[in-house]
Amino acid sequence: MPEGTYLYAVARDALPQCPDGVADLPVRTISGGPGLVAYVSTVPLDRFGEQPLRRSLEDMDWVAETARAHHRVVDAVAAATATAPVRLVTVYDGDGPVRDLLDRRGQDFLRVLDHVTGRREWGVKAYAVASADGADGQDEPAAATPHAGRPGTAYLQRRRANLRGREQIRRQALQRADHIHRALSALSVAGCRHRAQDPSLSGRHDWMLLNGAYLVDDKREDEFAELARDLGGDGVELRVTGPWAPYSFTVMETR
Repeated sequence: MPEGTYLYAVARDALPQCPDGVADLPVRTISGGPGLVAYVSTVPLDRFGEQPLRRSLEDMDWVAETARAHHRVVDAVAAATATAPVRLVTVYDGDGPVRDLLDRRGQDFLRVLDHVTGRREWGVKAYAVASADGADGQDEPAAATPHAGRPGTAYLQRRRANLRGREQIRRQALQRADHIHRALSALSVAGCRHRAQDPSLSGRHDWMLLNGAYLVDDKREDEFAELARDLGGDGVELRVTGPWAPYSFTVMETR
């Protein structure tokens, strides 16, 4: 049966043991480049070849299970040494192309590993816990005007006032998110904003103002967490997660 090589991450150090990876397959290492190690599994191409993967990637249960296994390996490596994770389901036609990658992109990997050494990724999500439109669905009564008796005039006035109020609240919320991101980025080595998660993924239907990732020095993690707590309140709830492997700051093209 033809076999391929599934790549999880690149690091400088080989761990004595690692958890099983995708499809419960064992994880091993390939050495190459300027002192680099690739963490890989040997996978059957009838399940991880190009055509089978196209079908499998349409199966959300398969994707979720594979992602959990991929992250389990990456997290185990990142807990022990600086690690550059690669994208989910990166598969090569054997070990040779992986060694070629380490040789060809070795200096790029070293720069990435230098950048994340002694640092980990933290996630911060900010939610508007009050209604994003600031209304309870009822229009406020409009002030009396000389034309209030005309049919529909009072309703239109209420509608315009309601829309102006919603837009003002929206602008204030976005400004608050910008302030939070700038403050957290100032305490971090690097920060980035991801797109807001779909409620079906986040499990929350509150308006997500910020979906940020921050690369933080290990010695400043407590300071970072305290700042994140202080930035919440006044209708904004912050959810801090981590530390994680630095996915947002290491992923590079491997082809």
